[in-house]
Amino acid sequence: MRLQEIHEWGKQVRGNVEKVIVGKEEVIDQLLMALLASGHVLLEDVPGTGKTMLAKALARSLDTGFSRIQFTPDLLPADVSGINFFDMKRSEFQFRPGPVFTNLLLADEINRATPRTQSVLLECMEERQITIDGVTYPLEQPFLVVATQNPLENQGTFPLPEAQLDRFMLKISMGYPGREEGVEILRRFRSADPLASLTPVSDAAQIRAAQASYTAVTVHEDLYGYILDLAERTRSDKDLLSGVSPRGCLAMLRIVQARAALSGRDYVSPDDVKAMAVPVWAHRVLPARRGNPFERVAESAIRRIVAETPVPTESAEELGAR
Repeated sequence: MRLQEIHEWGKQVRGNVEKVIVGKEEVIDQLLMALLASGHVLLEDVPGTGKTMLAKALARSLDTGFSRIQFTPDLLPADVSGINFFDMKRSEFQFRPGPVFTNLLLADEINRATPRTQSVLLECMEERQITIDGVTYPLEQPFLVVATQNPLENQGTFPLPEAQLDRFMLKISMGYPGREEGVEILRRFRSADPLASLTPVSDAAQIRAAQASYTAVTVHEDLYGYILDLAERTRSDKDLLSGVSPRGCLAMLRIVQARAALSGRDYVSPDDVKAMAVPVWAHRVLPARRGNPFERVAESAIRRIVAETPVPTESAEELGAR
């Protein structure tokens, strides 16, 4: 698939999702970036802002496998991964795959499950495989985990550890709709749910072709340095206890290439890095102090670091030069 075809593919999927989700173009674009870059997404916001609806709208737009797991404290690891059960008729063990064997997995309210159950997703998200009773099973490609959580309600929850947060390429907040968007939501959902009539506009083969091609986007040498400069500043910043890891730098590289491809460009610009710094890195750093959920200490630190770091000044022609 050529880069221009990736741009057209993104427009088609985005337009289909927007038949359900109102006024969240940037959030939809970021979800598509993660899909293109083979990453995973953590949607964090208060209840009722459309997190689950967004994931389901994307799933309906793709002719691929889809599973939803409602995470609860009594959910067991086997409920996610699957089990080996003894077949009395055949007198042998048979493997029954769990919901993780899919293309798009919605992990709803992931922080309500115990750490033992949450950890089942670690191998799946990083290595696209799962090991059960000593046998390793590859997962079908593409494989995208979209997890949701409520940042305000702490009772009965198990916060995701840093190691698992680092597996998510992006952490996105939906945010409340504006007044005009709110009116459109009421109008659109007045008589029927538009999600029910949504039909697929892409399939697994197209996604795999796009994933194999988006890395043709050019990255200028100066932009490698820019990404590293930002990452190193997070490691020594007074407001952060720990900074961005090499995995976080690689995630930034992949996501800005995906952003450029979906925007119809064959090169990455500094604006791509600046635009994605918070969603790619804010959940990977550890703030020196814990503020309330609305203060967002890590996000503020990342924005300040981006504002203070010199930006490469090459022209578009130079940035696109191979």
